[in-house]
Amino acid sequence: MINVPTRFNTFINPIRFGMILLLGLTIGVPTGCVETPPPGNGGDSGTNDEIALVVVADGLTSPLGIVDDGTGRKFIYDQIGTVHLLNSNGTMNETPFLDVTDRMIDIGTDIGGGFIYDERGLLGFALHPDFANNGRLFVIYSAEKGETDPPAFDSQLRLSEFRVSDDDPDVADPDSELILLEILQPQSNHNGGQLAFGPEGNLYIAVGDGGAANDEGVGHTPDLGNGQDRSNLLGNILRIDVDGVPNPGLAYAIPATNPFANDPTFRGEIFAYGFRNPFRFSFDQGAGNELYVADVGQNLIEEVNVVANGGNYGWNIREGNNCFDSAAPSTPLTECDDVGTDGTPLVDPILTYQHVDTNGVTVGISVIGGFVYRGNDIPLLNGQYIFGDFSTDFGDPDGSIFAASQDQNGMWTRRELSVAGNSGGRLNQYLFGFGQDAAGEMYVLASDNAGPAGTGGVVYRIAPAP
Repeated sequence: MINVPTRFNTFINPIRFGMILLLGLTIGVPTGCVETPPPGNGGDSGTNDEIALVVVADGLTSPLGIVDDGTGRKFIYDQIGTVHLLNSNGTMNETPFLDVTDRMIDIGTDIGGGFIYDERGLLGFALHPDFANNGRLFVIYSAEKGETDPPAFDSQLRLSEFRVSDDDPDVADPDSELILLEILQPQSNHNGGQLAFGPEGNLYIAVGDGGAANDEGVGHTPDLGNGQDRSNLLGNILRIDVDGVPNPGLAYAIPATNPFANDPTFRGEIFAYGFRNPFRFSFDQGAGNELYVADVGQNLIEEVNVVANGGNYGWNIREGNNCFDSAAPSTPLTECDDVGTDGTPLVDPILTYQHVDTNGVTVGISVIGGFVYRGNDIPLLNGQYIFGDFSTDFGDPDGSIFAASQDQNGMWTRRELSVAGNSGGRLNQYLFGFGQDAAGEMYVLASDNAGPAGTGGVVYRIAPAP
């Protein structure tokens, strides 16, 4: 077994440490100050649906997301720094729509034995809501830190705007880059990186806690952690207005309804806080437009949240619904505060699962957020949250696809979806992300490799099983 730093979990030196300890499964809606939940809390649904995965694009490296422009064209963004255009006829253009490789930090670290791994790269891509008319698009990627930045820091997370070329609608103008925001990253992991426009037209940005472990160390606020520190941008879901008159000293406007928009003590960009590594999030296309955020856990537990304006989602006071102890991260405390240091109540996740179930079977190690299914191809899944897990083992591609639904009492349950035609019904690849088109149909993005290497990256459309 290869010991590696996880894509979305704690950084673990493969020479000095063993694999993360993986313990018990739980699903449910915890409340208040919680103890370790009893086995089966919430439970699985007891059913196992079957789906088919139809290849729509391959030959990629580490595809993280797919974005539909509403005309049938889809944009696939790859961690290595490229965005590819998939035409409405199913063909993918040979020339990338956008390539920011030369603007990024070098990624794809060999951490031993030829095993390539990295959490940095091109991590998010979004089209402006009026993209058809203004040609504006947004990316977030890992860049080199500046010469005057702290030498102990790793890199910076750069949010930029580009525009479509005046001469060719199939490529972005590489000279049109407008850097909107740069966030220093203390370590190379926990970058977050999802971008999406909300239903009101503002841009949402997921940012991890800065990396390392326990939300401690260089670049982490002592005795508080970045997740609970509202004076910096790490460990948050941010929300900015890219159309309004920029605030003084900024390249964007702060929405007036952001919780700290008028508080000079804190960062006005913060929409919600208390996150460890909110790698993927999405808005429901349904009437409620709820914001679903999957936050990657550390040693024990993965979580999914429905996120609201001003909410505090608990890290590093809690890991999922466990009371977290940085001195013993694999042993939850029996009790902890149910409010942050600011007195704000901690918001419970809607869904959690521990890495290994009560039968000793590994469920997963890093949650990958998805979307609420709103398509027509698979009526059984309508209104259910489709998400997954990166793998059950870093040395063996074994990702999972889950469906979660809510009963009349508000309890969420999770079940695994079986992939028709695959050995054991498994994905048999590392799961990197999900996508959704304008019709509500969903896509799965996966690779044969755990990191940004090779050409084993594939985009699938979820379809009914034959």
